[in-house]
Amino acid sequence: MDIAQQITDFTAGHGEPRRSDMQALHSLILQWMPGCKLWFADGKNSAGKVVSNPNIGYGAYIIKYADGSTREFYKIGISPNTTGISVYIMGLEDKTYLTRTFGSQIGKATVTGYCIKFRKLKDVNVDVLEAAIKYGVGVVN
Repeated sequence: MDIAQQITDFTAGHGEPRRSDMQALHSLILQWMPGCKLWFADGKNSAGKVVSNPNIGYGAYIIKYADGSTREFYKIGISPNTTGISVYIMGLEDKTYLTRTFGSQIGKATVTGYCIKFRKLKDVNVDVLEAAIKYGVGVVN
């Protein structure tokens, strides 16, 4: 099964309103990042053990580890959680930037160093969310 189909099946498997919010957010991100690489992680490790929430990724960047090794990973990620949806903006060096720049304008969301978490998409200012994601995509590591 290709990644696009995995994403479609994954989002369809959620109840409302999360399903509609995930589908809408996925469509928005594809508009904001046309032609980006898509990722889907089911949250299981190589042994089949659940180690994280499943997530959808967009774009790519290279993670550099302290030992000098590297690996490719998504730049933007979305994941449903127990109370709503998390949007991950990976690779930010300034862990205060998202909160300082977007926290007071985004609406009903919790903003941390690399995550914007909200209950429903209608609770956030989508224009501000777009600006945060586009900022994250533009950050070069």
